[in-house]
Amino acid sequence: MKAICKRESLLAAFQTAGSVAPTRSPKPILQNVKMVAQGDMATLIATDLEVGIRVDVADIEIEAGGEVILPMGRFGSILRETTDEKIRIEATDTLIIVRGDRSEFKLSSEPPAEFPPVAEFDAKSYHEISARLLREMIRRTVFSTDNESSRYALGGVLLEMSEKEIIAVATDGRRLATMKGPAISVEGHSTGDNATIVPSKAMHLIERSLSDSDAEVQLSVQPNGILLKSPHTTIYSRLVEGRFPKWRDVFPDRTGVKKVETVVGPFFSAVRQAAVVTSGESSGVDFTFESGQLVLTAQTPEAGESRVELPIAYDGEALSITLNPHFLSDFLKVLDPGKTITLELKNAESAAVCTTDDGYDYLLMPLSRDR
Repeated sequence: MKAICKRESLLAAFQTAGSVAPTRSPKPILQNVKMVAQGDMATLIATDLEVGIRVDVADIEIEAGGEVILPMGRFGSILRETTDEKIRIEATDTLIIVRGDRSEFKLSSEPPAEFPPVAEFDAKSYHEISARLLREMIRRTVFSTDNESSRYALGGVLLEMSEKEIIAVATDGRRLATMKGPAISVEGHSTGDNATIVPSKAMHLIERSLSDSDAEVQLSVQPNGILLKSPHTTIYSRLVEGRFPKWRDVFPDRTGVKKVETVVGPFFSAVRQAAVVTSGESSGVDFTFESGQLVLTAQTPEAGESRVELPIAYDGEALSITLNPHFLSDFLKVLDPGKTITLELKNAESAAVCTTDDGYDYLLMPLSRDR
């Protein structure tokens, strides 16, 4: 194989692919990135056998096609440290020569044939969705997953795809985040009654791999996995096995709830201030809604007390609820500070629901007042 590459473009693609390669593995070859050059295109491939990625390399000139195994550490260091605008790569099955304007490196390599295959996107049935929307759905849900759960499969994000819609759901049993948006089904693609739970690791990878220039992406559910294709990247992931809870049943009856609108920025600031004296996930903040204001209070024996007042448009009967401030902060920090949210509250024992005007709901279970 012989190729001339623009260093910055190759480095960006190599870092994206390399994020999948495991630092330790019973199969040492997985700790590398495979490069396949053919025609006028080169693709970087990496996998940990659970998640796989194929990244097309931009700004590359192929003089002779072929395959090569690129060692993560040393080849990555060359790309980061050299200052050459372009580099030349020549490779055989066991040797890589990397040349710059005033530098030359020779690295040993492993046989490309030993690298396991990573699926390409050849699905005829899939959903098409805006890349920007998918990134936002992942950001707003993946933090609510739980990799430690044994009763349910909570270590990933549930995707439900119908004819014209996609819904993402994540929960750890104490909170639940869900967001829906438009998506187009091609050739009747849908998730049906199957639990399509995508691992958190794969969701983070998808979010990182999508760029602002990616207009649309395709998602296809396979028998035991899911495939995503963007203009420059293909990602395969196995699905999380197990049951996902009936998440719609978790939402309280919304009849008779009190709705309070507030702006993210000031609300987030008040929550952070009140949480200063809390310690650990079990410590809560009391949210008391009074006429014209919200009062946030907290106290712990070892740290002290806090009281923060926030003017709000509320004129109903006084209502108090105790919530985990860290869980609430996770929701607020993925939103624009100027965005308006609606809090739906019933009483101190019912779940609090936070909603936005773009299909995002976040449910928080209350804490006991005698925590």
